[in-house]
Amino acid sequence: MTPASISATPQTFDERSAGFSERAGFLRMDPLIALAGVGLIACSIIALDVTFNETYALRQSIYAVIGIALMFALARLDYSRFRELRVGIYGAMLLSISSVLVLATATRGSQRWIDLPFFRFQPSELGKLLLVLALAGFVIDRARRQSEAQRTARLLLLGIVPAAIVFVQPDLGTALVYGVVTLAVLFISGVRWTHFAALAGLAIAAVTIVLVVAPAVGKPVLEGYQLERLTSFLNPSDCSAADSCYQTNQALIAVGSGGKTGRGEDATQAQHDFLPEPQTDFIFATVAERWGFVGAAFLLSLYALLIWRALRITTLSKNLYGSMIGAGIAAMLLFQVFVNVGMNLGLMPVTGIPLPLMSYGGSSVLVTFMAIGLLQSVYVQSQLASPGRVRKAL
Repeated sequence: MTPASISATPQTFDERSAGFSERAGFLRMDPLIALAGVGLIACSIIALDVTFNETYALRQSIYAVIGIALMFALARLDYSRFRELRVGIYGAMLLSISSVLVLATATRGSQRWIDLPFFRFQPSELGKLLLVLALAGFVIDRARRQSEAQRTARLLLLGIVPAAIVFVQPDLGTALVYGVVTLAVLFISGVRWTHFAALAGLAIAAVTIVLVVAPAVGKPVLEGYQLERLTSFLNPSDCSAADSCYQTNQALIAVGSGGKTGRGEDATQAQHDFLPEPQTDFIFATVAERWGFVGAAFLLSLYALLIWRALRITTLSKNLYGSMIGAGIAAMLLFQVFVNVGMNLGLMPVTGIPLPLMSYGGSSVLVTFMAIGLLQSVYVQSQLASPGRVRKAL
């Protein structure tokens, strides 16, 4: 077998010959990425408890416990086995994100959540992770069967289809995450820069059509409120309280009033309902107002640690499949943090993308911990495959 074929073959370890620490794979987990994840969810619970009420904090704590358990469970598995299930995983993703169009009840004009006995499940959140697993598997499966142009086009189509389904729910923010995940996997798979240049040209043309041409000819692609949310951040000072950039203005007031060390108990934007969705979309502004620059900087440092370790684990993977999983997850986390913090600071449009492990919500918390669990699996398997190389790289 060639080195390339070996790297693409699912690898497992023989539990009968493994020591106790190898059989209990969590003992080989990366402590830094686990620390970042637990630290972020702890910050979320504290912020929800002191700013809102015990109900939010209690539910977030339950989601955290379940999420951490899922993280340990996935860390114990060999991620390479998911490659064999790529078709089933992709089909399950399409079925789940499509089911909301039939089973979900409309909330604020969107059909995104399915009501379960204990919480509201958002299939598109889980779909992000399933897309990473499936798309990475398809990349390896088709690496030698098609020309580069065909491979790029088909893989791009595999990412566009679920993004389009999520977009019509409508959920523009999550659809963008699907697109970023697809591009990250394509990049790691070795797609030529000319293909990315062509994709960039198509993206610019699509944005021009959606934002300029279609409204001008009376055939808008986006709803009016969606278009306003995408463009109002460019000049929020000209908006009145009734306009779409009200959220951005209130977030900027919250962040600015926090100062260096925050207003503490005197924080009013979130507690007095001036700041819309302070427990989800604008949780960063809530933290910045209460704990100031110090609290916001501490929060961002935890995200920096989380994303740095995700990227580092990507380079340590024992095979290409693990590298693509790591890259997809790292891109997913980085994009969500960048957009959410950006919209809290008035630098990005309000798209409803949650801040990972900080925003209140069961689906987002559980899926993020599952993503960390997969990163831990890549790390554990790399240690089992080549412990000396991993130790030298840390």
